[in-house]
Amino acid sequence: MAYWASVFVLAALWPGALSVTRYSIAEEMERGSVVANLAADLGLELGRLAQREVKLDIFTNKKYLDFNKKTGELYIVERIDREYLCPAKPTCFLKLDFIIETPLRIFNIELGITDINDNAPHFRRDRVELDVSESATPGERFSLPNAVDPDVGINTIKTYKLSTSDHFTIEIQTGSDGTQYVDLVLTKSLDREDKAVHKLILTAVDGGVPVRSGTANIIVRVQDTNDNPPQFDKQTYTVNMAENTPIGTLVVNLNATDLDEGSNSEIVYSFTLYTSEKTQDVFTLNPNTGEITVKGTIDYEDMKFYEMHIEAKDKGAHPLLGQCKIVVHVTDMNDNFPEITVQSVKNTVPENVPVGTVIALVGISDRDTGDNGKIKIFIQEAMPFILNKSSDRPTHYNLIVSEPLDREKVPEYDITLIARDTGTPPLSDNETITVHLLDVNDNAPQFPQSFYTIRVMENNAPGSLLSSLTAFDPDLHENQYLVYFIIEKEIANTSMSMLFSINPENGNLYALKTFDYEIEKEFLFHIEARDSGSPPLSSNVTVHIIIVDQNDNAPVIVSPWRAHGSLVEEKIPRSTDKGSLVAKVIALDTDSVHNSRISYQFLQVTDASLFSLDQYNGEIRTMRMFSYKDSRHHRLVVVAKDNGEPALSATVTIKLLTVETDVKAYSDMTEMPLEYDIFSDINLYLVIGLASVSFLLLITILVTIVLKCQKAKPSKTAPPSRNSVISERNSTIADSTLVSNDAYWYSLFLAETRKGKLVVRQPVPKGSRYIVSSIPRGTGLSETSDSAASTLQ
Repeated sequence: MAYWASVFVLAALWPGALSVTRYSIAEEMERGSVVANLAADLGLELGRLAQREVKLDIFTNKKYLDFNKKTGELYIVERIDREYLCPAKPTCFLKLDFIIETPLRIFNIELGITDINDNAPHFRRDRVELDVSESATPGERFSLPNAVDPDVGINTIKTYKLSTSDHFTIEIQTGSDGTQYVDLVLTKSLDREDKAVHKLILTAVDGGVPVRSGTANIIVRVQDTNDNPPQFDKQTYTVNMAENTPIGTLVVNLNATDLDEGSNSEIVYSFTLYTSEKTQDVFTLNPNTGEITVKGTIDYEDMKFYEMHIEAKDKGAHPLLGQCKIVVHVTDMNDNFPEITVQSVKNTVPENVPVGTVIALVGISDRDTGDNGKIKIFIQEAMPFILNKSSDRPTHYNLIVSEPLDREKVPEYDITLIARDTGTPPLSDNETITVHLLDVNDNAPQFPQSFYTIRVMENNAPGSLLSSLTAFDPDLHENQYLVYFIIEKEIANTSMSMLFSINPENGNLYALKTFDYEIEKEFLFHIEARDSGSPPLSSNVTVHIIIVDQNDNAPVIVSPWRAHGSLVEEKIPRSTDKGSLVAKVIALDTDSVHNSRISYQFLQVTDASLFSLDQYNGEIRTMRMFSYKDSRHHRLVVVAKDNGEPALSATVTIKLLTVETDVKAYSDMTEMPLEYDIFSDINLYLVIGLASVSFLLLITILVTIVLKCQKAKPSKTAPPSRNSVISERNSTIADSTLVSNDAYWYSLFLAETRKGKLVVRQPVPKGSRYIVSSIPRGTGLSETSDSAASTLQ
């Protein structure tokens, strides 16, 4: 853009300045722009200028202008910045000399540079930060930096503007030098918590055309004052926690906030005085973080809820505080075992205690609640006891007897009570009650057997132990102490206490005399065992004493009859046929059947081929007929041996003489009755014997009656046994038995020949009873009675 310069020739006005040529141009003209036609203005001819040397001397460090010889124009070769050439000056001139040589001529030229609005206002700092206390009062001023505009005049700064703000405005003041000063004025109270930073824009506007402006950022930082107390999210915090929560468990993390900043916002947490010491023993509070954790045992049964009052205080110069309340509800857990309490226990009761008797009062309790506190109680094992729930106290029970008790079966009961709650998992407790039963005399003594059979060997020593008859009484102490005694009974005027004795303390039964099987074969009586209880109980047992036979009697040969010595002489005809009965040996043994079984055998025989002996019946028969060669005299020695251990025996010697006369053989005796006149003397003796026995029996009966009348009435005894003992004092011989004054020998006689039986006597010890044996004819066996029933009474 070309600007035409106006040339003012001032020669007319200032005569002393005719040599100075002045021009005026605007700054920032384009290169090549013509300032003036210097040749024309100076009156120089263009043709001659081309031949002359022209020089343009500018008093600057830059060559802004140059001269065109052809046109005579002064033109711009570099942009001219007025603010660079004349900083902070209202006027600006560029001086130069135009020199023409040959001849030398110098022209002084002044070029005035006028300002254009080519510079916008600007602030030395584009960011201005201010710290303003939020406690500042409205109207308070804060200085702001001025803007700078290198332009001058109307192009310089005209005014300032501030961005919209509710709290701030600006005031512009002009100094004496015309400089404008800007103040930031507070129009409304600040609240840092509402807005901590205010960002404003200050704009400086110049008066040029076009208008230019510059801005600066004004950052107003509101300085905090401790005007806000700490605030909790809630006034009341509710927390549910299970009891027995582990130590260190986080309960709640408090986060109080303080809108202030710095130390005014730093918070310290603490318990207030409204928090109990017991609560503080269970929970701990971190003063810096506000974390509340468990530090003790949480027990629902001890505290069902906890209240904590927390205070948050800031660290301002004048600290402010906030408060909240924390309520911790404890959830019950099944952590308490049921408890059993036992009162009024009867540890000792008699065994006959009535059914329904209360043994103990049982109470149950559980510190837990709900299902955890519901309890079931029962007896562990089946026993004769039950638990009855109390009607007025639901948690109390009566332990009572439900069945009759028997100490002899169960002397002691360990009653285990189990209480179990319904929690998950269930917990239980147990309690054992020991009940001892006192003995009552409710059991009679008992013998192992109801009937005892005791075998006693005859010829026993007086005082020998027969047996121990021990009864058992399941009772205790005096109810168990037994006394034994024989129930008195008389048999044949003889008391049992004269025959036997029993130890009253241990039941040992002793014999008081020596027994003879041949006289007494058995005894039957009762023994009683009586305890020492009150009232005493007793029981008895039947004792059957059986006298066992010993082989103490040797066989006695009763046939053939031997008047003197043991030699028997018999005569037989030589014409006796084969198998004829020569003689019959009969021996008797008073021992029992087993010991009295007799066998016969030859001890010595003259001719063993001539005679035979039947070992069972003692018959001696011919084995062949006699010959002329046979001797007339034969000697036979027969031994009769019993079956005892050791065996006893008796011998008889029979001397046989064979004759030629015709004598009836013994074999015919079985078919022909004997002549009664042969035994006429014996019959006489029998009649005399029967008369004597009858007389003696009558005298004995009379004496016995007299003695019985004089004696006191005997005590009751047990009924007579089925096999009563027959005493030899009462033995009487009846019927047609011959009795001799010499009791050592029986008389041999023949009776009841129609029945074919021989009645014989045998030797027995002196003073013994008489035993009658009936022996069929034609046999050699001797049979005796098995019991005293065969004895003639």
